[in-house]
Amino acid sequence: MFGEAFFEPIARISSGAKVSDAEGVDFVIESKDRILAVALKSGPNIYNASQKKRQSQEFLALRSRLYKLHKQFDPMLGHAYGRPRTEPTKDLVYRRRSGQDFWAEITGDSDFYLKLVRLMEEEPAKHKEKYAPAWDAAVNRFTAEFVKDFCFSDGRINWERLVQFVSESRSVKPSRPRTQKGKS
Repeated sequence: MFGEAFFEPIARISSGAKVSDAEGVDFVIESKDRILAVALKSGPNIYNASQKKRQSQEFLALRSRLYKLHKQFDPMLGHAYGRPRTEPTKDLVYRRRSGQDFWAEITGDSDFYLKLVRLMEEEPAKHKEKYAPAWDAAVNRFTAEFVKDFCFSDGRINWERLVQFVSESRSVKPSRPRTQKGKS
């Protein structure tokens, strides 16, 4: 969601790209002899094996549609942050670019990623006072849920319950933890 609402519009506007109508491709940057097709994700840890395969299939579908243009087709999975940088393989038809490499390639500015983070720091601060009540309410709500689901009645964290919840492959439903032996 963060990628679509924040990074994608910035990447499109800063690169002069066009929105893609192809499934799985967010935007394209077209030059005289090349079409750079980009699927943009926030960070590099978002795909499992089947999603990687599907991304390759989506790029291949777009390539077949664009074949008649006689331009080099360059599919790229971009990450707004991170370090992964890979080339296409026999299993994946696209290359990956992340963080500085990604932003430099689409904008031509090797410092764009730094400019972006500076903007992220300054702009929200201008609106902090306006959103403070909503922020405070969210913190209170999350704290109350955490205490209800992962704390003993005396306020101590039930670490076993918390680790179980975030670690086990089966879904552990939060529920009011039992009191620890002899405590209420």
